[in-house]
Amino acid sequence: MHWKLKGLLQKTLGVLPAGETLHYRLQRHLGGMRNPRREIGLKIDDWEGMVKQLHGVGVRIPGARLMEIGSGWYPALPLACYLVGAARVHTLDLNRLLKPDLMRLCIAMLGEQLPRLASTCDVDLADVEARYARLREAANRSDDPGTISDGVIDYRAPADAAASGLPDGSIDIVFSNSVLEHVPPDAIARIHRATRNLVRPGGWVFHSVNCGDHYAYADPGIHQLNYLQFSDAQWAFWNNRFLYQNRLRAHQLVDGARDAGFDIVLDTSHARPQRLQQLQAMAIAEQFRHIAPEKLCITTVDFIGRNPGA
Repeated sequence: MHWKLKGLLQKTLGVLPAGETLHYRLQRHLGGMRNPRREIGLKIDDWEGMVKQLHGVGVRIPGARLMEIGSGWYPALPLACYLVGAARVHTLDLNRLLKPDLMRLCIAMLGEQLPRLASTCDVDLADVEARYARLREAANRSDDPGTISDGVIDYRAPADAAASGLPDGSIDIVFSNSVLEHVPPDAIARIHRATRNLVRPGGWVFHSVNCGDHYAYADPGIHQLNYLQFSDAQWAFWNNRFLYQNRLRAHQLVDGARDAGFDIVLDTSHARPQRLQQLQAMAIAEQFRHIAPEKLCITTVDFIGRNPGA
């Protein structure tokens, strides 16, 4: 689908009374969720990548208290954290998007990956299997993430991650996966300040951000730098409530966490030759021209910050 047609369709759905329901149905039949097994599999891959990067700086999930920003349609990452022994997982979303059928599919797919989960976190497979057995049995009676996870998962939606109501210092790890690119810049600043208080001294934040043009996933005729040719005024026409994109670059996202007081201990951002070539062939909007091409062209970043305390 041409990206402009997708943008106009989503813009229209965004103002209709039943727009959210219609948008979800279109996503399931024509859009990114028409193959939910693939999407859930990618999220499990993302969880494994997050865990390995956290392990690289000495952080473990078992026994930890976590908060996820942006729950989405199924709690793949919180469920995986529960299965490997997390003590508590709060997952917050501005909109109540969780779908019971997708959650049940997610549970079934996680059941196929138990040895992988145990190995990734270096925990006893028997313990993971025991938690999974309880999860699977409870999911036959309830669609509530807390009920089916021995009370470990706390799903809150609608909820604002910048005003969670959780006690200061009560969280070991705050994380997000493909969320911050969809959050307005001022809200990201509030989230960083709030999580600086939520995370205990010596605690951590992990954010994986896809900061490329998401319209490129629907339209093979464009690439992930396409939206950099538009001014803010022009881009406002194509932005919509179902696919809001703030267009922040990777270094700006990392700098935002640093400005909030986190020590950045991992930053995976790097310029790919293909993206540099694509950028050089484009007419860039004036507001982006002050950014060095090696920074402007980056479309993905994972970063970890540590709360140094007072």
